[in-house]
This record gives sequence, C-alpha cells and structure tokens, in this order.
Amino acid sequence: RCEPAVLRLLAAHLGVAASAIVDADLSVADTQPCAIGGALDEFILAPRLDNLASCYTGLAALTSLDDAFMQDSPDIAVLACFDHEEVGSTSSHGANSSLIADVMARVLDALAPADAAHVGPDAAQAVYQRSFVLSADMAHAQHPNYPAKHEPQHCPRLGGGCVIKTNQNQRYATSAVSGAILREIARRADNVPVQEFVVANDVACGSTVGPMIASNTGVRTADVGQPQLAMHSVREMCGVDDVELCFRLYRAFFMEFRKVDEAFAGVEY
Repeated sequence: RCEPAVLRLLAAHLGVAASAIVDADLSVADTQPCAIGGALDEFILAPRLDNLASCYTGLAALTSLDDAFMQDSPDIAVLACFDHEEVGSTSSHGANSSLIADVMARVLDALAPADAAHVGPDAAQAVYQRSFVLSADMAHAQHPNYPAKHEPQHCPRLGGGCVIKTNQNQRYATSAVSGAILREIARRADNVPVQEFVVANDVACGSTVGPMIASNTGVRTADVGQPQLAMHSVREMCGVDDVELCFRLYRAFFMEFRKVDEAFAGVEY
C-alpha cells in the first residue's frame, strides 16, 4: 500500500527494517517556524491556523476563568476540540458522532444526587435546552485581490474582530436568537467588536461542526470564527489583534451567557 521508497526512508529514520513496518498513516507538514509579519507586525503567518487558532483562544478563555467564578457558576463550562472536521466529522470521535451526548450523559450521572441511579433522558434534554454551543471555526476574510467574492455588507477583515456566520441553508447554525444572544454578550464585554458574514449567493458555502451538534443535541448554537486568508494553504495568515479580540469574546461568553440568556427569557420569538 505504501510507496517502497517512502517506507525505506521511514525505516531508516526509525532504525528498523522496512519489513517491520506493518502500515503507516503519514502526513506532510510544513517545518518552517511560525512568524509574525507585516509592516506593523500585524499578521500571523503559520500552518493550520484553521482551526488551531480557535482551539487556542477557546482554551485560553476557559483557563482564564478564576476558581471563584467557576465555583459560583450554575453552569458547566466545556471546551470540545474535535478531530476529522475537514473530512466530514463522521468518525468514532468526530463532531458528528455520539461523543458529545455520551460525555454529557456521564457528566450528568456524575453530578446526580447520591440516591439517584442515573439521570434520565428528560433531565438530559432539560439541560440541553438550557445550554448553548459556540461553534468556533476560522472565517474567510475578504481578499484584497478578490473583493467581489464577498457580499458588499459582509466583508470580514483581518483585525476587525470575531466573525458571526449566518446561512439560511443551515450550513452555519446561527439563528436570529443565538446571534442576538452573542451580540449582547459582545456588547456587555466592553463592546468587543464582531463582524457579520453571509456567503455570496453565487459562491458555495462551507460548513462547520455547528449544524451537526445542533441537530444531534437540539442545543442552541452560534457559528463564529477568527478571520483569515489562505485557508487550507500550507501557510495561512490571520491578524494578531483578532487573537485577543476572539479571546475576549469567548471569555465573555463563558462569563456572561447565563445572565444574557435569563434576560432573553421573556422575549417572544
């Protein structure tokens, strides 16, 4: 199955005979170090920004929450980073698997009263209805050489803040309600800037894990992402400022969601 020359090279590197290698799962990776570039050092140039940048800002936001807040919060803050997003997410541990539901069932059972054998499906569904998923995946910034690829009023730019993605064909999971909640969270976080994105009518729209999780669990979901250029290239590019802006929004989401959700409780929609 594998090219003999590649097997010999791999065997030499490992110090074993080529015949000892039963199989291999190999990927070609850029070995050039990441860099800060631009006239004002305003750009990050690195491989796999999509979607490691979102993993980083999400983890940084979660770990920045102090112990007192976590102990007093009525909610459980969760960060889920999935494999196989770029190839459909349909795997044993992708976003389109039972992983989220399985993990949440075990969490709920662990938190159940001592006299309860387990938490039933009704209780689990009630928890899902109180929950919210922020699906963070990188967004396409407007390319200066191809401005017509974006709608005039939906042109995310590097350095402009996190992008809220909307698609009426449900390629993104943002709804009128989930988008409004997120914008209010941004407003309460000292008006941290957010940008809006709707794909142009003549361009096919990509998707994220957001619609998968929303349809599998029924949890309200908003799709967001840090803007970037050269997505899926060996060398991708994003803005330095957007790392901080996304971090601030994600941190505010963890801290402010419950208060904003309760404020929206009496709103008709």
